[in-house]
Amino acid sequence: MYAKQAILSVVVGASVFSVSCNNTKKGTTEVTDWNENNSFYNPSTLPYQTADFSKIKNKDFKPALLEGMRRQIKAIDKITSTTDEATFDNTLVALEKSSELLDRVSSVFYLLTGAHTNDELKAVSNELAPKFAAHNDAIYLNDALFQRIKKLHDNLKDLNLTSEQERLVEVYYQNFEKAGANLSQTDKEKLKELNQTIATLNNQFGDKLLAATKQGGVSFTKEELSGLSTSELDAIKQENGTYLIDLNNTTQQPDLDKLTNKETRKKLFEQAWIRAEKGDENDTRSTLIELAHKRAEKAKLLGFDNYAAWSLQGTMAQTPDNAIKILKDLSPFAVNSAKEEAKEIQDLINKEADPFTLTAADWNYYAEKIREEKYALNQNDLKPYFEMNSVMENGVFYMAKQLYGLSFKERTDIPVWQEDVKVYEIFNEDGSQVGLFYADYYQRNSKRGGAWMNNIVGQSKLLNQLPVIYNVGNFPKPAAGQPTLLSLDNVITMYHEFGHALHGFFADQTYPTLSGTSVSRDFVEFPSQFHEHFAFEPSILKNYAKHYQTGEVIPDELVNKIKKASNFNKGYSLTELLGASVIDMEWHIIDSNTKITDAIAFEQEALKKYGLDLATVPPRYRSTYFSHIFAGGYAAGYYSYKWSEMLDYDAYQWLEQNGGMTRENGQILRDKVFSKGNSMPLEVMYKDFRGKDPSIDALLKYSGFTK
Repeated sequence: MYAKQAILSVVVGASVFSVSCNNTKKGTTEVTDWNENNSFYNPSTLPYQTADFSKIKNKDFKPALLEGMRRQIKAIDKITSTTDEATFDNTLVALEKSSELLDRVSSVFYLLTGAHTNDELKAVSNELAPKFAAHNDAIYLNDALFQRIKKLHDNLKDLNLTSEQERLVEVYYQNFEKAGANLSQTDKEKLKELNQTIATLNNQFGDKLLAATKQGGVSFTKEELSGLSTSELDAIKQENGTYLIDLNNTTQQPDLDKLTNKETRKKLFEQAWIRAEKGDENDTRSTLIELAHKRAEKAKLLGFDNYAAWSLQGTMAQTPDNAIKILKDLSPFAVNSAKEEAKEIQDLINKEADPFTLTAADWNYYAEKIREEKYALNQNDLKPYFEMNSVMENGVFYMAKQLYGLSFKERTDIPVWQEDVKVYEIFNEDGSQVGLFYADYYQRNSKRGGAWMNNIVGQSKLLNQLPVIYNVGNFPKPAAGQPTLLSLDNVITMYHEFGHALHGFFADQTYPTLSGTSVSRDFVEFPSQFHEHFAFEPSILKNYAKHYQTGEVIPDELVNKIKKASNFNKGYSLTELLGASVIDMEWHIIDSNTKITDAIAFEQEALKKYGLDLATVPPRYRSTYFSHIFAGGYAAGYYSYKWSEMLDYDAYQWLEQNGGMTRENGQILRDKVFSKGNSMPLEVMYKDFRGKDPSIDALLKYSGFTK
């Protein structure tokens, strides 16, 4: 299910470990244009302290971010300059509070640069990227600060702390060590330079890819687009009479399953395939090679064989070998199944009047025909029952009510960043407030590809904050006056992203660093993937899947077809995801001496090494447009989708074995898993809930690979 590759933008917690930046000179920062006219000058007075998008201007961000950095450095100087013995309160509590302004500004800045950017914001992002890295280093490589944390860590048993406080000490210590706090001063200076270079390259890759994707849109005549509906054509019609299909940030494109013209499919697929390797200013190949090399250099400096070994500290997998093992264990099931699916498609093509050899560009079109033939399931038959607002309000929200007792109230009085965004207030069964939710689902040129969740305000009892969370999608916007009808994949994406949101809303931590989604990458996708299951749970489905014109509930016949087809094309979907995962891992297990001159050749060798080099099943992301790992936070971490899916299916098996979707089970999940944040080791948390360690058995069974 493609939704499982949704992008989760994780700005971890709302603390020093979130997004930090600085231009320091002897602990101070030169700041200009910071005054009472800046929209961030005072905390928001809106409900839940949410951002007032009606007042925020592009010009506010740079001075506010710089002032936020200055204040944090000043607060840290106060922590380190005291002669008082290090205590939990005067060191870690003070550190947790030090980034209040920076968190408040950066959360909005990264929301807009991801979901509604412009040239001015991109320029600020590029200018501040190395400063962000420098500021991060000014904290993590501050030896006086680290020595205070180390003293707390070394004397942990004598401090009489709560379990959450002990966990905070441990997490800070681990993160400082991981960041290089134990390096010599000379090596710290080298690390600072590397971090700034890496931050700049990350930004460059993201900007190039955004431009390449935007410019890579493909123009067609109406005749070439046979298979698209009238409403779909109307939505992409240009003023000059041509039709423009914008690219999604994946290998396969959404319209390929409908286009009847083989040459049209080929043209669209190939343009998506080469979008960022045209030898122009938006070609990402040299950028990603340099970035991979710099990451390897950083790992070596920090005492690790490769970047993956360094990066996987603190995750459930812990080592590259463990992460690679799950990919290797799944690969034979995926590839064998994909080959069977390819043979079935080729047999269908061979029956046509003008047969040809199956290509990757043709897969989705013929897979859809087989889906229709075997299960009589046509996406166009389903879409009228999946009207976007109904899926959200009568499906996703209804699920949250049935499982967790939540209720939702739309708020039209709270400013948004773009006119299509909706806002909802969330309440518990007893009427107490949970938080504020923003939904931003439509595709637009100012938004990066994919789908993700993040916080505007993070939950924290220390800071007296309830969560303010947003979900972002990239659903095609229909022509004016037309309903938004979603595909199956888009429906699943909505449940997936709201699963992330629930993880954030259920947060119940005192300290922002440990709150909500501030967990390792191979755990953070577990809540989102788990909640995908409820998209087609009968009681939920019948509540939201109603024909947008007649109000007719989706017929049992269609529901049964969805169930029967649920594991259709599983070999393909798993193989393309594993392909992307091994590409990621191979880029990040190189050592600092590895010489790479050809990114595409390196990628092909990586796929071949794992037996995943199937011509008809390309990786979900190629290196050149793999924004997760070269512009996002998933470097050496894309395996985590499969690791989290292992947890997801294992937990869902528990649910089925214990009575299914009941309010009682929902409360157990909330209390034992989804509200815990990073307040305890994740493997311990999961075992406390499940009574055993997770395995891939349930994943293989529910996915139809084993019986």
